[in-house]
Amino acid sequence: MIDNYAVIQTGGKQYRVREGDTIRVEALDGNDGESIELNDVLMVSNKGKVELGSPSVKGAKVTAEVVGQGKGKKIVIYKYKPKTRYRRKNGHRQLYTDLRITGISL
Repeated sequence: MIDNYAVIQTGGKQYRVREGDTIRVEALDGNDGESIELNDVLMVSNKGKVELGSPSVKGAKVTAEVVGQGKGKKIVIYKYKPKTRYRRKNGHRQLYTDLRITGISL
């Protein structure tokens, strides 16, 4: 069986998605349960027929429902230079949004 899928871009990253998939992307505006549209669709495969964009497919969109939002794991950044008493410690937690893909349309 050939699945329908799309390649979308959000937050500077690309994701291959199908209906029903749940993906974690960089933070987007929206509350839990809210529906959003992702219009930056780079490729769509519909029943084995592939349509490529240049850079995006015209008229294609992916609809998704916001499942949750939060902060990722803490990443520690530590800079150190020997013999100069230079030490810097910093941390970062990236914000994310969980999306459930509800539809792919051309």
